[in-house]
Amino acid sequence: MSVSTRQHSVVTSHGTLAVEESGGGGIPVLMIHGNSFSRGVFRHQMQGRLGDEYRLIAFDLPGHGESSDSPDPTRSYTRPGLADAAVELLDKLGVTEAVVFGWSLGGHIGIEMVSRFPGMPGLLITGSPPVAANNMGQGFNSSPQMGVAGKQDLSEAEINAFVQGIFGESAEPFLRDAVARADGRFRKRLFEAARAGEGVDQRRTVESSPVPLAVINGATDAIIKLDYFDTVVYANLWEGQCYRLAGVGHAPFWKAPDAFNPIFERFLRDVESGMAARGL
Repeated sequence: MSVSTRQHSVVTSHGTLAVEESGGGGIPVLMIHGNSFSRGVFRHQMQGRLGDEYRLIAFDLPGHGESSDSPDPTRSYTRPGLADAAVELLDKLGVTEAVVFGWSLGGHIGIEMVSRFPGMPGLLITGSPPVAANNMGQGFNSSPQMGVAGKQDLSEAEINAFVQGIFGESAEPFLRDAVARADGRFRKRLFEAARAGEGVDQRRTVESSPVPLAVINGATDAIIKLDYFDTVVYANLWEGQCYRLAGVGHAPFWKAPDAFNPIFERFLRDVESGMAARGL
C-alpha cells in the first residue's frame, strides 16, 4: 500500500516548518523525529495502513530537513523550545486534539508537551528514557552516537558513523543527507540546555500524568538503558508494560514496521475508544 500525502509549510515563531500529512480520517497523530534527522524516518507509517486510517502529521524540526533554521536558536533549540514549536504548529493547523508519537529526542519533546498541550489523549515514545534533563546518564549508555548528538560540527566520517550506528544496513542516503543538513547549533544548544537542567523532570511527568503512555523500544538498542524503563512507576502505562521488539535497535518503527505498526495501531484504537484513558 502507498498512501498519497500532502506536503506544505507553516510559518511559526520558531521558523518555517516543513509539514507532511496523510489523508486518513482518524484521530490526528503528530510524529516527531530524532536529533539531526527528518520527517522522512516515518515513511513506513505515513505511506502505509496507518496513514490511510489516521491523519498522520510529520514535520521537520526547526534547523532540520526542509524546515528553516530557527531565527532564535537559544530559544528554539531546547526541549522546551521544541515542545513550544510543536504546540504552535498544531495550533496553526487548527488541531486541538492529537496523539503524539516521538522517536528519541522526539519522545522527549512529546513528554515536554504533556503540560503544554491539553489536547493530548495519548503519547507513544520509542528510544526516549524519561529522565530529568540534567541526568541523562540515568537512561542512556555512553556511545559514539551520544558524543556526535551534541557536537556542533561533524566530519563526513562522524556523519556516516552516526547514521550507521543507528540504522545499520537499513540506512538510506536521505538519512545521511539529513544529518549533514541539520543546523549544528541545534545539537550544541540542545545539550547545553540539558546540562543546565532546562525542561521538565520527565520521570516525574510520566509518573504523575494521567495521559496514556505507550513505550515501544528495540530490544537491541545500545544507546538507551532498556532496564531503566522498568524502574519507572508510570501513572498510566498502556497495557501495563514497556514493549521490546526483538532484533532491532534504536529505530524499531523504521527497521521493523511490520512488528511496530500493529502495536501502534492498537494503541491508537484504544485511545480513540477511551480504553487507554481508563488504563485497560
